[in-house]
Amino acid sequence: MDLNFNMSKARDYTSNSQIARVLTENWVQSNGYCPNCGCDRLDAFKNNMPVADFYCDACSEQFELKSKGAETVGCKIVDGAYKTMIERIQSDNNPHFFFLTYNKNTWSVNNFLIIPKHYFTSKIIEKRNPLKATARRAGWVGCNIDLTRVPSNGHIYIVQNGRSIKKDIVQSKWQSTSFLKQQKGEARGWTLD
Repeated sequence: MDLNFNMSKARDYTSNSQIARVLTENWVQSNGYCPNCGCDRLDAFKNNMPVADFYCDACSEQFELKSKGAETVGCKIVDGAYKTMIERIQSDNNPHFFFLTYNKNTWSVNNFLIIPKHYFTSKIIEKRNPLKATARRAGWVGCNIDLTRVPSNGHIYIVQNGRSIKKDIVQSKWQSTSFLKQQKGEARGWTLD
């Protein structure tokens, strides 16, 4: 697994956030795989899909990517609209979440992990205060993903501290969480608690 970003993909961009988005999405598409079925390729959804970036054509699993220029993922991830996130994680086709951290100086991956969708409950989605009346999108309400509420076995690393983890180890950890798929709503929340 190549942990370096393909810098040629960012040639046409000047915004740091756009450069990071293009590089990280390209890296996942070039190096990522489906931990559910082992397919070596993930396809990208069209840009601006609500809460979805990639899907596996072989097993139809969906994935959302969150990335940041940092050494570690941290405790909380800033996300988009609260209402959209709650609706999506409560739906039947909610995505699994990839979290990617990268070194801004070397443009290389530090950590890449997945949290299976069955670990996502409304308890880990933290509602932020609405934007002030003076803001361009006044009243808009965003959210944070509180990773401290996800048990450690729900953090499945594909790359950890700049080292890739063997695919069979990743898939074994993934399969060990599959019992949660059968549990619905409140029962799953109790199990995770």
